Amino acid sequence: MGDGGETKAAGVWLMVWARKRVTLAVSAAVAVIALAVSLILASCGGGSAGSTSPFTGEPVKSMNRVLAVKIDNIAQARPPTGLGKADIVYVLPVEGGLSRILAIFSSRFPLVIGPVRSAREDDLELLRQFGQPAFAYSGATPVLLPYIHRNARIVDLYSGIAGGYYRDSSRIAPYNLYAHTGQLLAQAGDASKAAGIGFRFGPAPAGGQATTSESVAYPAASFGFTWSAAKGRWLVSMDGTPAGTADGGQLSAATVVIQHTTVRTSRFLEYGSRPPYAESTGSGTAVVLRNGEAYQARWSRPNAEGGTTFTTVDGKPMTFARGPVWVILTSR
Repeated sequence: MGDGGETKAAGVWLMVWARKRVTLAVSAAVAVIALAVSLILASCGGGSAGSTSPFTGEPVKSMNRVLAVKIDNIAQARPPTGLGKADIVYVLPVEGGLSRILAIFSSRFPLVIGPVRSAREDDLELLRQFGQPAFAYSGATPVLLPYIHRNARIVDLYSGIAGGYYRDSSRIAPYNLYAHTGQLLAQAGDASKAAGIGFRFGPAPAGGQATTSESVAYPAASFGFTWSAAKGRWLVSMDGTPAGTADGGQLSAATVVIQHTTVRTSRFLEYGSRPPYAESTGSGTAVVLRNGEAYQARWSRPNAEGGTTFTTVDGKPMTFARGPVWVILTSR
């Protein structure tokens, strides 16, 4: 959504950013280097003693830079590519009752990620807890895009000014924009490395209720999570269909957080109306799924500079299972 406005905005902002952008005509030598970076980073996540990802609780060789990518997930955009390597997957509401994904990578990086789509205002608040992450997105509305360039605390990897993006001719536009993560990271030397955002990992607390499945619904989209004891993961479905990936396998999570929050409207118009804005600061209730059990919990993020902490209903730390985390932001 919003990609028509993004094209107009790109024309204006390409002139403004001409001095800051690197050339998009990447030479063969640079492409080879970027591919090598991709291959090395894609293998990260094996781990040495003393290094633990603050995003997944799993061992890692080192703390890598944080790359956030906005990904579409309506029917025409499925299956995604590279999403299975995300440390954290945020699901946020957008206009039309639909949703989009904000994927966070640091422990592992896929060679290719997509389809990449446009940013929304609430992405920016959510991303502040990661310091200054690299943010890859296809654009935004003409009024929001300049705001992102001026005010967002990110390494800006907008497709109109950054290299590494390409169109897949086997898919229809606008659901066919992909990016080589190695080339994105080569332009993100100033991006923050992974650091704590409030997640805690460890043995399950008391008070869970045995659960085999849970679902979340937006007006025009739904997500299901089914526990697989054999895999030790919650298997993801979208709109009633198992959510696979183009590079193999069904999407899954070790921990799922259904985070109830206030969903108001954005300050920035999208096709003449104000899209949803899911607040990620404040406090509220949540349902946390881990190890085949559901926990009633509370979340707290007093300000955008800090991370989000989760507690059980009796105030004890709500620990997550080690592995990828999915967070679904939905109305109270």
